[in-house]
Amino acid sequence: MNEMELKYGCNPNQKPSRIYMEDGSELPVTVLNGKPGYINFLDAFNGWQLVKELKAATGLPAATSFKHVSPAGAAVGLPLDDTLAKIYWVDDLGELSPLACAYARARGADRMSSFGDFIALSDICDADTARLIKREVSDGVIAPGYTDEALALLKEKKKGGYNVIQIDPSYVPAPVEKKQVYGITFEQGRNELDIDGGLLSNLVTNNKEIPESAMIDMKVALITLKYTQSNSVCYVKGGQAIGIGAGQQSRIHCTRLAGQKADNWFLRQSPQVMGLQFVDGLGRADRDNAIDVYMGDEYMDVLADGVWEKTFKVKPPVFTREEKRAWLDKMQDVTLGSDAFFPFSDNIERAHKSGVKYIAQPGGSVRDDAVIDCCNKYDMVMAFTGIRLFHH
Repeated sequence: MNEMELKYGCNPNQKPSRIYMEDGSELPVTVLNGKPGYINFLDAFNGWQLVKELKAATGLPAATSFKHVSPAGAAVGLPLDDTLAKIYWVDDLGELSPLACAYARARGADRMSSFGDFIALSDICDADTARLIKREVSDGVIAPGYTDEALALLKEKKKGGYNVIQIDPSYVPAPVEKKQVYGITFEQGRNELDIDGGLLSNLVTNNKEIPESAMIDMKVALITLKYTQSNSVCYVKGGQAIGIGAGQQSRIHCTRLAGQKADNWFLRQSPQVMGLQFVDGLGRADRDNAIDVYMGDEYMDVLADGVWEKTFKVKPPVFTREEKRAWLDKMQDVTLGSDAFFPFSDNIERAHKSGVKYIAQPGGSVRDDAVIDCCNKYDMVMAFTGIRLFHH
């Protein structure tokens, strides 16, 4: 089959809609279940490229959680410790496979943004990963294959309507890609840049010590940025994106947005949040929302209105700004990637507040010296890649 009719495009009024191979060849995907739509396929194809490259760059299984053509999370399959398993709501599932760990990390770092995601997996989906996916609110998944048990589990989701796509992992797209805007065709060479160690060898700061774990995190950051709508900035720790700032017109706003998400990820691991006692039967999404409110300034309004009684067994004390700052000061060895150069050192100052130690960015600003000096002030390590990673 070289084309597939879709229900509609980005919006219900945009008809007709289809995906097809312009050269008449076979589509490299098979729909095993459900009826994926236009946006589903955009997320699926971008997500598949991301995890395929992550697997190639790190040798580890990879997963991403996509929303509106940008990743909400991306990760490789490193084991989960007890704290991460608890804040990702998977502590009841026992020991997970590496691929399931990758998705738990990709989904868990920013669970609010991942709500209703489209998933991409680098490896054949196993039963552990399918069990995890089955209980989350998600639109679909793309992978190079599925075990019989995994496919059976996924087909039960959404009353049998969950979107399951299989992609041919040997498929190689044409070297030139095209798209139309306002009836005008754009054409460019595909971004085939390999994110490898050589790209991270130009260390421009006084500190030039990068452990292997940080090198993996730099690759995760840059490959994630390669498929994130620009401008974009990505914070990474432990093989997973913990904060992604996408589609902002100003780089400092990217850095702040992603930094706030990274802070929230770490605040979820604080004793104050880990000790919250939810009422019985409260769903994971409601718990996520409650935690977000508890960590924000609006919690005072919730206390005043008495709404807390519907969520918590015991009224939680206020998580003060001073307590939050004291906990965030413990966050260390975070990696930061940027899809284009930092024009001002204010980005570095903001990154420092979120524990950033390692930075990868193209360089090339007229203020590179000021940015390097700011990194040296905090003993950070910064690599100039010399390569921009805009994605539109």
